Amino acid sequence: MKTKKKIFQKFEFKPPKEFETPFQIPNPPKPSSSTGTLKMTAAVPPLTGRELSNPPSDGISNLRFSNHSDNLLVSSWDKIVRLYDASENVLRGEFTHGGAVLDCCFHDDNSGFSASADNTVRRLVFNQQREDILGRHDAPVRCIEYSYGTGQVISGSWDKTLKCWDPRGASSQERTLVGTYTQPERVYSLSLVGNRVVVATAGRHVNVYDLRNMSQPEQRRESSLKYQTRCVQCYPNGTGYALSSVEGRVAMEFFDLTEAGQSKKYAFKCHRKSEAGRDIVYPVNTIAFHPVYGTFATGGCDGFVNVWDGNNKKRLYQYSKYPTSIAALSFSRDGRLLAVASSYTYEEGDKPHEPDAIFVRSVNEVEVKPKPKVYPNPAT
Repeated sequence: MKTKKKIFQKFEFKPPKEFETPFQIPNPPKPSSSTGTLKMTAAVPPLTGRELSNPPSDGISNLRFSNHSDNLLVSSWDKIVRLYDASENVLRGEFTHGGAVLDCCFHDDNSGFSASADNTVRRLVFNQQREDILGRHDAPVRCIEYSYGTGQVISGSWDKTLKCWDPRGASSQERTLVGTYTQPERVYSLSLVGNRVVVATAGRHVNVYDLRNMSQPEQRRESSLKYQTRCVQCYPNGTGYALSSVEGRVAMEFFDLTEAGQSKKYAFKCHRKSEAGRDIVYPVNTIAFHPVYGTFATGGCDGFVNVWDGNNKKRLYQYSKYPTSIAALSFSRDGRLLAVASSYTYEEGDKPHEPDAIFVRSVNEVEVKPKPKVYPNPAT
C-alpha cells in the first residue's frame, strides 16, 4: 500500500490584477537538423532524451548529478536510492530504506546522503556497499544538502526543524549532531550557496541562515507568492534565490535588503494554459540552474520543461512535452546534460498514469545561452 500524500492539486485560477514583470515568450525554437547527408539508418535521438534503464518503480522525489562526473543520484517513493552512470546508462548501485526516500544529495562521486520518511538521515557509500545512520528527526525528513564549505550535512523535516550533522562521526563514538534549529513550520525545500542556506517551509515562510552562525536566521522572510512553496533554489552567483509555488509562478528574490537590491526582485507566471477563457494552473515542482550560463530550467505538472533567462526576463526554450509531471531536474557539472524525472506527483489524486521514468538529454547551447540584448540604432 502506497503512503504517498496528496499534497497539491492542479486547479483553475483567475489571476489577480497585480503587478508582475512579464517574460517575453517566443515561440519555442524547432530543433535544427544537421547539415550534410544523413543515412536512412541513422538513429534519431528521441525528443525527450534517452531514457535510463532500471528506473524507480514509484514516484521520483529528486535526482542530482555529481560535481565530479556524470553519475546521477536518484531518490524515490519506492524506498530506494539509486546511483546511475548517466552517460553509460548503467545502474551502479542502490540502497533500500525503511520508508519512502524524499531527497538525496552527493558527498563525493561514490557516496551521498538521503532523507527518508522513516525519519532517518543516512550516508550511503556505494563503492563499499556501506550505509550509516547519521541520526533521526521526529517526522519524515523532506530535504537534505551537503555543504562542501563547512563539511556539514543539513536536513529539513516535517517535524519543523533544521538539523546540521557532522558525517565524520557516523562510524565512530563522536556525536554527529551539530545543532537543531526550530523552524516556523514544516520544511518543504532547502538550497545552499556558499555559506548561505535558504529554508522554505509551509505557511510561505523563508528563513536565510549563515552556516557559520546558525544561532538565528540572518533573514526572516515571507514568500512573495500567495500560494504554497514548492521549490527554492539559490542563484549560482550567490546573490539570491528563485522560489516556485503550486500556482504556476516563480519569484526571483535577492539577499541584498537595500532599496536598490530589493528593486531587482520580480515574479512571473509559467506552466499554465488557457482553456475556454480560464487559466489552468500547474504546480512548478522544480528549478535547476545551468552551471555555466546561470540560466535556469523549471519543470511543472503540465509535463513541460522551460528554460529561462532571468536577467533578460525571457524564455529561451521549451522542450517537447514529457509523458507526465516533471518531478525533478538537474544539469550535469558542465551543463552538457539535463536529467529529467518524468513522474506523476499526484496533483490530481490517485489515478492511472504513465510509468515513472528518467530521461537524460544532451543540451544544445542555443537552449540555455542568454541571447544578447539588441539595442535600436540611434537616430541620425
